[in-house]
Amino acid sequence: MSNSRSPIMHGYLLLADISGYTSFLSQTELDHAHEILTDLLETILHRFKPLLTIHKIEGDAIFAYVTDARIIRGETLLELVETTYADFRERMKNVRRHTTCTCRACQSIPMLDLKFILHHGDFVLQSIDGTPELAGSDVNLVHRLLKNHVSDNTGWRAYALFTSAALECMQVRPGNLVDGREAYEHLGEVATFAMDMHPRYETFLRQRRVVVEDKDAVVTFAVDLPASPPEVWSWMNDPEKRRQVSMNPDRLQFLPRVRPGGRTAAGATTHCVHGNRVAMREVVLDWKPFEYYTVEQDSGPMGVIQVTFRFQPSEDGTQTSLHAALKGSVGRLPGFLNHWAVKFFYTRVFQYPSVAVKLKELLSESASDGSGAPLAA
Repeated sequence: MSNSRSPIMHGYLLLADISGYTSFLSQTELDHAHEILTDLLETILHRFKPLLTIHKIEGDAIFAYVTDARIIRGETLLELVETTYADFRERMKNVRRHTTCTCRACQSIPMLDLKFILHHGDFVLQSIDGTPELAGSDVNLVHRLLKNHVSDNTGWRAYALFTSAALECMQVRPGNLVDGREAYEHLGEVATFAMDMHPRYETFLRQRRVVVEDKDAVVTFAVDLPASPPEVWSWMNDPEKRRQVSMNPDRLQFLPRVRPGGRTAAGATTHCVHGNRVAMREVVLDWKPFEYYTVEQDSGPMGVIQVTFRFQPSEDGTQTSLHAALKGSVGRLPGFLNHWAVKFFYTRVFQYPSVAVKLKELLSESASDGSGAPLAA
């Protein structure tokens, strides 16, 4: 047995637990029930793996973690939870729609749902007989939080439960959270905040699609980046990282102004400040985390544009092809002059393609010095 101590890590601990599986399993055929569970777990893993380290599959739950060093923008974790839930619901819907099987397992899929527990704390990764195990009071707390009073108090089947420590470190406070307190022997009392996932999914279905297609664009460009879509997404939406990526980092600031429901979503507004003046006002028109987003940018005399950024993951999810399509207008210029002016301002003055190349350089530097390198699963 080694006497060397494992280093203490600081970061987020996330449990995704399929609700209702025990009841589902007791009423259905084992072989089909197991196939359905495997399918749904793989759907969750597909979302988790690019950003999180998967520690263990615990029956009908997935336990994962990520250190603080890899989280540039805390809100990305909230978006990860929401997009994972949307994928889970869409996968259940597709399985039901396309199956011709009449067995009880396939017909009982609506019994299932998904809940998340997210906490921030300290933990160590130790080896027990060659098997890596996370240990620490915060690891115990995350698992104990699976037994909570959220469903009893609210009637919710699917929810995300955040501890106060998690929200404080994420620096985000979404609207419509339900406060609570849970107490556990030897661990004490913990403040919690719960989000109903059903309305979040309904919002996902209702949101209008606003996308600049290549055929309508004045400017398009693409760049391959050495990071996963969630990591690239964070770099492009964290105010401090956006400043670093810009071509004038010593003079520019990106200041969030409006955050609907306390977070980034359609309608969110950011001001780009150059020195003491607002050089550009940006409004989010469409927001699909880790897939694409569309913003409208008003730069006054230099025009108003809409630009869609798309994030295409590599097969293993560790690389991203970033594609941008931009259209807009400058004043009341006629068609051919407007086309030329938009292209000139946004490729030569604002240097959008050059910014993408700089982003690639910064991500490469981050990966090479270890600060942004993926952790081993």
